Amino acid sequence: MEGGKVILFSAPSGSGKSTIIAEVMKHAEWNLHFSISATSRPPRGSEQDGVEYFFLSPEAFREKIEAGEFLEYEEVYHDRYYGTLKSQVDRQLAAGENVVCDVDVLGGQNIKRHYGQRALSLFIQPPSLEELRRRLEGRGTDAPQVIDERIARAEYELSFAPQFDVTVVNDDLPRAVREVEQRISAFLTE
Repeated sequence: MEGGKVILFSAPSGSGKSTIIAEVMKHAEWNLHFSISATSRPPRGSEQDGVEYFFLSPEAFREKIEAGEFLEYEEVYHDRYYGTLKSQVDRQLAAGENVVCDVDVLGGQNIKRHYGQRALSLFIQPPSLEELRRRLEGRGTDAPQVIDERIARAEYELSFAPQFDVTVVNDDLPRAVREVEQRISAFLTE
């Protein structure tokens, strides 16, 4: 099958996923490109439609959900949707891009199911819930109640780890980055 492949990242908040993705994206030889998500929120600052996001009205977003046009989506708040359009990922794959998706655990499972062996699903796991709490508290950005909610969500998300192709425990960032890079390199050359 010609075209690119899909690389999915999922993780509880505070696991270091964004840091690992930033390191992986430095590999120009891998032709990695983020999927451009759709959202029903208005653009912020200099954001442009089709660049940072596809900006849709809540009504248009719901119409695309009904038409089955999303690989995954979530209503984060009332009428505030985020999702990954099949047509956009397929366009990027047809252009030969390897598409990186940063999604929640359910979205990751949906996209993996859709693309099968053409997708690699990676779950970034914190060393423990205690370490995750320490990292979240160390950020200094969330109230204690928000941290408690994130820990509860992390417990739920951790139960999905066995359903991913690869689980990487981020207890040592340079080692975790190397492991992810090795898995992606092997996947892209198979």
